Amino acid sequence: MIVIMDKRATKAQISNVVARVEQAGYQTHLSEGEERVVIGVIGNGRPLDRDQLERMSGVERTVPILRPFKLASREFHPHNTVISVNGCSVGGKQIVVIAGPCAIESRQQLLETAHAVKEAGAHILRGGAFKPRTSPYSFQGLGEQALRFLAEAHEETGLPIVTEVTEPQMVPLVTTYSNILQVGARNMQNYALLHAVGESQRPVLLKRGMMSTIEELLMAAEYILSHGNGQIMLCERGIRTFETYTRNTVDISAIPLLKQLTHLPVIVDPSHGTGKWELVDPVSRAAVAAGADGLIIEVHPHPEEALSDGAQSLKPTRFAQLIDGLRPVAEAVGRTL
Repeated sequence: MIVIMDKRATKAQISNVVARVEQAGYQTHLSEGEERVVIGVIGNGRPLDRDQLERMSGVERTVPILRPFKLASREFHPHNTVISVNGCSVGGKQIVVIAGPCAIESRQQLLETAHAVKEAGAHILRGGAFKPRTSPYSFQGLGEQALRFLAEAHEETGLPIVTEVTEPQMVPLVTTYSNILQVGARNMQNYALLHAVGESQRPVLLKRGMMSTIEELLMAAEYILSHGNGQIMLCERGIRTFETYTRNTVDISAIPLLKQLTHLPVIVDPSHGTGKWELVDPVSRAAVAAGADGLIIEVHPHPEEALSDGAQSLKPTRFAQLIDGLRPVAEAVGRTL
């Protein structure tokens, strides 16, 4: 449930309610809005007497949260979460564009791409250092060497960095180089990893699993939120269906639905979602029109030579054209780019 405090509630009254709830074996999470404080009550302790809580000084009312995802729900946190990353705000009025290569193949490839996407208007640089692939014989990434290339790209362009972390023990290493930790689709329900990125207190880009429901995605986010880390971006990256003409099926309806269900920002990955560079532009426009807070797009200077996902990667010139085409769509829905 959530305990909604009166607008005039004092810090002492809020502390008293928190103490009462925690004495009953529950965890509490405070959400401090502009007008009032909301106390989220999480856990399986002894039964709580709602009437007793509502009689406490400073309490306006209690509201049961029926959904299994408590901290991610709009009932607990009615206002949009805005995540600040090196001066870039994710979840606000601006549509945030994340761009870069699927996999970092060399220093030159990354730096060339980083400067190109920065010039075109990207806000955050992406690049895979550790690449879990379907085949063990496919390129698996350059590892820590690629992380050092990302750090250099950040120094030269000023763009914040997002890269994937695949194992709990890797979190300290990746946080040394990256501003945002990405949890890939294959790891969405790797609960040990979710706990580790939650404990890191770093922003997290959480990708929807290939065959995961929206509720499963939100429950994965709940693992991270349970550690007090509210800096989560949910990523719709396409789900596996019976369709074979595209790599995956982008669930456009998930965007407005997630915006209704949760306060967390929603990012869309049209590159993995379609698997075809020709479809990235129109699907990006559709995502922005549907209410997405950002896009994550793969860009490569020479897609035909890419070691990973070249078929879905845009050349820098096409990426620049995509950005120009997105501006009127963003304006039409009251957003900026």
